[in-house]
Amino acid sequence: MYPPDEQESEENKMNCIGIIGAMEEEVTALKEQMQQVQVIRKASMEFNEGMLEGKKVVVVRSGIGKVNAAVCTQILIDDFAVEAVINTGIAGSLKNEINIGDIVLSTDVVHHDMDARGFGYAKGQIPRMEVLSFPADESLIALGERMCREVNPEIQVFTGRVASGDQFISDQNVKEQIIQEFQGYCTEMEGAAIGQTAWLNQIPFLIIRAISDKADDSATVDYPTFEKQAIAHCVKLTQNMIKYL
Repeated sequence: MYPPDEQESEENKMNCIGIIGAMEEEVTALKEQMQQVQVIRKASMEFNEGMLEGKKVVVVRSGIGKVNAAVCTQILIDDFAVEAVINTGIAGSLKNEINIGDIVLSTDVVHHDMDARGFGYAKGQIPRMEVLSFPADESLIALGERMCREVNPEIQVFTGRVASGDQFISDQNVKEQIIQEFQGYCTEMEGAAIGQTAWLNQIPFLIIRAISDKADDSATVDYPTFEKQAIAHCVKLTQNMIKYL
């Protein structure tokens, strides 16, 4: 995985990339750009296998939430032999400087709703696992950051921790607690499950999140208003990244 200005070698190219979106709106635009598409149905999901920007990809809507996301990721790895997983979607901002429409690229992902402190683990750590968070692939992060500045120059791009839980965060007090405990950049409902599954399988991953709301008391108003704008930024970035993988 190389930035666009570096020498590329065919032997370093990936054979197949998995692209996950939680909602149909997050994958429709990508599917419309694909060629030679074959649809394979499994676990109530439609896996669209075909070509995008000259690269073999599998684009799939996982459904919302961590269980759906984990099942989807494992199927991509087992049935399609993907060599990397990119998760594109939207999230709520956890930092004042990250505005609606901006993009966050995951440095790592953590389950903010995992709580086994009664057994002596840190908040967010899964019992009997050595790590608190799951690191994203550094070369994917670097490529995503570079490409975002090129194709989405009107917005900011940040790299930081993505905090995931089976909750839509729309309460200021809950938001402040997640910030204090995890120092996250954004919060959503799938990234940590995808990252954990990829990590267990030793597959590189990247979570791409465009900000649709501020994850506070205004979230229920902002989300429907800015959802389409945020998704468009994610789709443009993901499609252009594929060229260089």
